Amino acid sequence: METFTGTILVVDDDPDIQEVLRDRLEFVGYQVLVGSSGKEGLELLQKHSPQIVLLDIEMPDINGLEVLREIRKRGDDVPVVMITAYSTIERAVQAMKEGAYDFIPKPFEPDHISLIVQKAMERQRLKRDVEILSEEVGERYHLIVGKSAKMNQAVESAKKAAGSKSTVLLLGESGTGKEIFARAIHNWSERKSEAFIAINCVGLSKELLESELFGHEKGAFTGAHQLKKGKIELAHGGTVFLDEVGDISPEVQTKLLRFLQEREFERVGGTKPIRVDVRIIAATNRDLERAVKEGRFREDLYYRLNVIPIILPPLRERKEDIHPLARFFLQRFSKEAKKNFTEIAKEAEEKLLAYDWPGNVRELANEMDRAVVLGQGSRVTLQDLSARIVSAGRGTRSERLSYREAMDTSRRMLIIRALAEAEGNRAAAARALGLQRTYLSKLIKSLRIT
Repeated sequence: METFTGTILVVDDDPDIQEVLRDRLEFVGYQVLVGSSGKEGLELLQKHSPQIVLLDIEMPDINGLEVLREIRKRGDDVPVVMITAYSTIERAVQAMKEGAYDFIPKPFEPDHISLIVQKAMERQRLKRDVEILSEEVGERYHLIVGKSAKMNQAVESAKKAAGSKSTVLLLGESGTGKEIFARAIHNWSERKSEAFIAINCVGLSKELLESELFGHEKGAFTGAHQLKKGKIELAHGGTVFLDEVGDISPEVQTKLLRFLQEREFERVGGTKPIRVDVRIIAATNRDLERAVKEGRFREDLYYRLNVIPIILPPLRERKEDIHPLARFFLQRFSKEAKKNFTEIAKEAEEKLLAYDWPGNVRELANEMDRAVVLGQGSRVTLQDLSARIVSAGRGTRSERLSYREAMDTSRRMLIIRALAEAEGNRAAAARALGLQRTYLSKLIKSLRIT
């Protein structure tokens, strides 16, 4: 027999009904709370936050309809299943209009109860999954919003582009968030309910990339044992994101140009034109104009891609976004690691600001992830940052680390590396460093190494 998990609150003044519902629901795996009155039910609901409420309509102190109204008044959207006699079905229907999930008429069958509760649980799980997904999407979009004028200009251009069917070309260094921008454009567009498919053009051979994009017929080449639809075909009605489009071969450039011109293509080894409705968003960190002049990129394809160009500024050109982004990543990684980091020390923030971030937002995210993993307490300090960050901006005497600070930073990095290579074994790390284990333990404690 299939069993389920979750907490259910039963609110009914009839002890026999309480017993029947408790026995049945506990038998299939649920945890059951029981309230004998509307007032007790509201108290249990507030204290335990069950996933479902089974609520009798007829109760002496507060009837079920009033309890339901109070639940909704509090802003709680927990599914409420009304328990009703045949004489009060009209009131159960009224309860449905006021936000009840369903109702169970008395006398009820145990299997019917299990089915209704199971469906209500599935509804709650689906709702939770949607909320989690929405939160994740919201977090991703948070990364493209900043205080800088350049980034805000790029966001505004992306929003305007989303309302059109035109091809978008995202230009910017590696790590500036081109795929996040592409997904944002897709989700701001009328295509948001359709597929978004990303393809990284780097590292794929001409044959493999052509097959990934356009698919192939059975027997088109050795190993093609069955028909395969390409990503462009699979994304019909949606969006295809071509990352690092500047790296594709001349042969694939030709086929991509034809698709952008005609909106149709042929699978590898095929002869039948296939027409699809797909929005193309391309991205590159290369200088395509220079590639065109040098003959490495087709000029006509460049103009087909460059309909709406959006330039994503590097992080060093939007310094005002560094601190908000760093705090955002700190909060995210601290939550994931179940730690309590809440702030970044002023001297650490100054170093983050002084560093040029050649890896852009991706590098900043990695740095905050590392600081959370290796640090402790509630503040990120200089000792939690990488040596390359700490050494940033040492141009003036006042910005230089003291001898002790520099030595502590170097010792910390050496010990962390030794511990990592020894998989956390302090004795092995001590041997590798030529130290006594007790002395290494003292250093670990004094340098605040977790």
